[in-house]
Amino acid sequence: MVGCRLVFAWLRPLAAASAFMISAWALSAQDEDRQMDRFISSLMKKMTLEEKVGQLVQIPANFTTGPEVKTGDYRKAIANGYVGSMLNVEGVAETRKYQELAMQSRLQIPLLFGKDVIHGYRTGFPVPLGEAASFDLEAIERAARCAARESAASGIHWTFAPMVDVGWDARWGRVMEGAGEDPYYGAAVARARVRGFQGDDLADTLTILSCIKHFAAYGAPIAGKEYNSVDMSMGQFANFYMLPYKAGIEAGAATVMSAFNDFCSVPSTVNRQLLRDILKDDWGFEGFVVSDYYSLGEVINHRCAADTREAALKGIEAGLDMEMSSPCYSGHLADLVREGLVSEKLVDDAVRRILEQKYRLGLFEDPFRYCSEAREKAIVSSAQSHADALYVSERSMVLLKNAGDILPLSDDVKTVALVGGLSKSAHDMCAKWSCADESRAVTLYDAMRKRGVEVLYSDGYNLDTDEITGLEKTIEDVRRADVAVVAIGERGEYSGEMRSRGDIAIAAEQQELVEAIARTGTPTVVLLMCGRPVIFNEAREAAGAVLCTWWLGSEAGNAICNVLWGDYNPSGKLPMTFPLHHGQIPIYYQYKSTGRPASNGWWHARYMDIPNEPAYPFGYGLSYTQFSYSSPEVLPGDGGDVHARVRVEVSNTGDRAGEEVVQLYVRDEVASVTRPVKELKGFRKIALAPGESLEVVFDITDAQLGFYTESLDYVVEPGDFTFMVGTDSEHFESVAFTLEERTGKKKSKN
Repeated sequence: MVGCRLVFAWLRPLAAASAFMISAWALSAQDEDRQMDRFISSLMKKMTLEEKVGQLVQIPANFTTGPEVKTGDYRKAIANGYVGSMLNVEGVAETRKYQELAMQSRLQIPLLFGKDVIHGYRTGFPVPLGEAASFDLEAIERAARCAARESAASGIHWTFAPMVDVGWDARWGRVMEGAGEDPYYGAAVARARVRGFQGDDLADTLTILSCIKHFAAYGAPIAGKEYNSVDMSMGQFANFYMLPYKAGIEAGAATVMSAFNDFCSVPSTVNRQLLRDILKDDWGFEGFVVSDYYSLGEVINHRCAADTREAALKGIEAGLDMEMSSPCYSGHLADLVREGLVSEKLVDDAVRRILEQKYRLGLFEDPFRYCSEAREKAIVSSAQSHADALYVSERSMVLLKNAGDILPLSDDVKTVALVGGLSKSAHDMCAKWSCADESRAVTLYDAMRKRGVEVLYSDGYNLDTDEITGLEKTIEDVRRADVAVVAIGERGEYSGEMRSRGDIAIAAEQQELVEAIARTGTPTVVLLMCGRPVIFNEAREAAGAVLCTWWLGSEAGNAICNVLWGDYNPSGKLPMTFPLHHGQIPIYYQYKSTGRPASNGWWHARYMDIPNEPAYPFGYGLSYTQFSYSSPEVLPGDGGDVHARVRVEVSNTGDRAGEEVVQLYVRDEVASVTRPVKELKGFRKIALAPGESLEVVFDITDAQLGFYTESLDYVVEPGDFTFMVGTDSEHFESVAFTLEERTGKKKSKN
């Protein structure tokens, strides 16, 4: 204790200095906010109603994800100050051209340029679901930071990312864009991606605005069908879908995008409960809300507005600040204000929110501060960007099977039979929603040839039809080789928006090819290339090893080779459950108990013809080494917010260094409402040398024990809980804990 007192005494002057600096910073931040308020108030007093409405209008430059938009003479509209933002304008030359038009307007209010930068910009990164498989928040933030650097250097101010929708249904193609099925993990990823995009200061010209999307519950379309309706209770939303949105807002996300779907029978884009009551009032969101592409106009298709005029009325009243592409605000909002049907205060609030973000980006100080050709040339597709992509790609792969320790490949492997057209396709490596420069994408074929081994390549199957081709030559090559590496999967464009599929099984021909290759007796490694959970039962049974590579982007080939040869020991875990059969979908680990749980026998919640169990559970992933866990134990809390601590010791019992994701699951044994059988409530990724052990401790707070009610109150009920610690959602050891009555029932709004 004496030593501790001496240390604290030594630190006291520094602590005082730090407190002074923090206080000074707070005053400075307040001064900056006051200065911004004065500037924007002064500007808005000069704005006509038409100019105000113009700030709420975003028009597309080219690529669209919905109906073609007739923007009329948009150049004239920009020059008149009647456009606030453009999407899909990129590159310094192009953004400068349109910004110069905006500078011809009366008040010279700069444009905001937005684009879907989903998994890297010119340097492609793993698809977000694959990136989430890393369970490495530092790597995920690093990927977003690189995307921000490159896109900002190309004149872009704003990305429509991260998508934080929780997805349980692998048929829905947009699971590719998210972090998977778990809200706790999804919230952690949302925070990391917002930090990566926005950094510490939006005035930094290498940061961009982030956008939390799609608010709300877009990841739960009925039958997994894109743009479909969503049907759920408020309690279901709060406990299984809401957390990542809220986490992104708390992390400082500058913007939010409304969803295409309805929520509680009202389209999200005109849903006052979502946009005003929850987002702006309850959560205190100070940024602005943008519609999804044409979604305000599509309220008419929902049959919740008779025409674009009524849609504009409902949108502004609900709290929609900026309209993407549809003509409702530009065509009617000014008239609605003049007629007294809409208060100009609502318009002013939306305008102020948008102008504040432009101010924070420094665009009023210098509209062209993101238009440096020298910076664009130095940063975009730089060596640093590719190094970051390689780092993240290595950590995103998941080892699903490794019978007989086929992997990693030894130095004795001199000849590899590489099979599968996907291994040579740079286009597929970059996947859907990609901005990547495909000419710089490294395919597996290219990387393997540079590895110094003899590569016997054959297509194996037709990329367009999946028909097996050249089987005789393929088998001949396989027999000559030391190992066969077979790339199978879905095409890169088969996952993403408008890519819902009723059948998510890998083509039968591809799986038959794997079976034929495996029958030769040559060790067979399957590389599963995909953007969502897929079904591939025949191939996974036949192969000796299976590595899920997802779609990794620009450094895909190099990263895969590094994992195959053991330069990097795979450490990824599945962020979504992989089904065994289509009939199980949607399948997820945090299902609820029923009155007749499946474990109780025949007359219970099970199928007659297929198992309940998935092919691979949430959190699953192997390593080239082995880890052992001690039995978890409960330690006392701190007498305050920490009710208890759960301790476990993890040891590397193999002969290789490796990383393990230690996972904590919690079950509320008896509650006032039905609760899941288990929920992820903590994880830590640790690195261990051979023979090394590490103590991992999880704090148990209200966040681990409570739940939301239908009225969005957060409740913590005393009683019995089970803590489960292990390597995935099915392999763990348990320990009991009782939250005593003295803690009482804690309740807090939202």
